[in-house]
Amino acid sequence: MFGVPVRGMIVIGVLGVAGVMYAVNGGKPMGSDKGSEICKITVTADILNVRSGPGDMQPIVSTMPRDAVTDAQGRVENGYRMLSDRRWVSQSFVALTSDSTCK
Repeated sequence: MFGVPVRGMIVIGVLGVAGVMYAVNGGKPMGSDKGSEICKITVTADILNVRSGPGDMQPIVSTMPRDAVTDAQGRVENGYRMLSDRRWVSQSFVALTSDSTCK
């Protein structure tokens, strides 16, 4: 078609779609917004249980002392905030730090 091999047309199409996605995202690579969110918490309880899942029946995997500050995720389920994979804390006993941009 038009003297261009089919493989060349596919490459041109893929590059065109990638360019449009790049432009629509404000000139940033797709998915780069996640890195710009700052989410840190401060422990407000005397001792905070860190659980393996978002619920009070989940096993305790560690504890954190009062005033400890740690990175967290923006994800909240059942009143529990995710710290990382298999690490959750109750929202009732933590506060977002002043520089956090997550909710």
